[in-house]
Amino acid sequence: MGGHRTREKSIPINKNRLLTFTLPSTRHSARPILNTPMAAWPASLRISPNQIAHNQLIYKNYQLYNSQFSATTNHPFRRFRLPSSHLGIVRLSNQAQSLINFTTPIMEVPLLSCEEAIERLRLSRERHKGKQQFLAMYSSIFGGITTDPAAMVIPMDDHMVHRGHGIFDTATIVEGHLYELDQHLDRCVRSASMAKISLPFDRETMRSILIQTVSASKCRNGSLRYWLSAGHGDFHLSPSGCAESTFYAIVTQSSTSSDHTGIKVITSSIPIKPPVFATMKSVNYLPNALCQMEAEENGCFASIWLDSEGFVAEGPNMNVAFVTYDKELMMPRFDKILSGCTAKRVLKLSQELVKKGDIRGVSTRDVTVEEGKNAEEMMLFGSGVLVRPIVQWDDQVIGNGNEGPVARALLELLLQDMKSGPSTVRTPIPY
Repeated sequence: MGGHRTREKSIPINKNRLLTFTLPSTRHSARPILNTPMAAWPASLRISPNQIAHNQLIYKNYQLYNSQFSATTNHPFRRFRLPSSHLGIVRLSNQAQSLINFTTPIMEVPLLSCEEAIERLRLSRERHKGKQQFLAMYSSIFGGITTDPAAMVIPMDDHMVHRGHGIFDTATIVEGHLYELDQHLDRCVRSASMAKISLPFDRETMRSILIQTVSASKCRNGSLRYWLSAGHGDFHLSPSGCAESTFYAIVTQSSTSSDHTGIKVITSSIPIKPPVFATMKSVNYLPNALCQMEAEENGCFASIWLDSEGFVAEGPNMNVAFVTYDKELMMPRFDKILSGCTAKRVLKLSQELVKKGDIRGVSTRDVTVEEGKNAEEMMLFGSGVLVRPIVQWDDQVIGNGNEGPVARALLELLLQDMKSGPSTVRTPIPY
């Protein structure tokens, strides 16, 4: 009594299509018959796509290869290959039967020479140009500067890539000068010490490399970013197998203009990094990225983190500040968050507003959410946003819902400082 019965298999083809077919099995063998032409199978194939424009489906140069499928019974997952060059009967939902032609070999991955790989990198860069232009890069691995974007790569075995063991910093290029290079570089060295990354060069050599990289780029207005990594050499957890730490720098020029109009923010639901990690500028920016994505998904510019005690902390990559109705400029303390170079500079420049009587004082202290939402002004500070006024936080309108006078005054002071400030904050580039 070895009668046949059928069971159904389903294979996801892509997000919107499901290939379902019925195969025979007997009580003696639960394995489907896969090595015979589909026309000989005692069953039909049924495809149920979300949308099909035509009844006739012809699949050329396509083969289901090593796909996983499961039976409706408790059989384990199996791997299979549908035989090529065979026709099978296909039944479309509410449509007549058609033929599918499974004919095709598996795509072969080419083995590339170094020159061919670089050329493909170059073509990829050309095809996918974004808003940023990559003008020059320094790498301590090849010990020099390149202006070819195709060569601006780092090894996969660099511990900064596969372990997140690296730190980074930035400096803005304004009219042929690096703004606050030394302040950012000092923070970079502190972060490296916290991350237990030894410096591949002394500080002055690193500084010279950064200036020379900007010079080679010919960029007069843009951004300098640089990284220190535990090094490359293996995929282990510890960097003990790395020969030495690595240093990278890259100069970019953005095609977007600065926007200083009022924005909306929300309170982030993403857990903030603990102080030991939040106070160093490491490459571990996954929480920051999720924080920013959460804001964008809610139609806002940024999210605001709260610390473990519920006080206002910072944004995903900028500091936050407030102006009370009695004209106090207040900012959260830096002991649990990143010490923003732009924020610290703005605090210093704000003394000019104190002298003029526009504000009565400046403080860094714990700020409650209630204080923040009831402030007259709220703003973000950062090298990417400079000074950006906030007009709404969650459902609370800040002040009168417009950009405030203190934010505008601080932005003017910062822009002036970036273009004509003292030599302590402006480093000329010898082009």
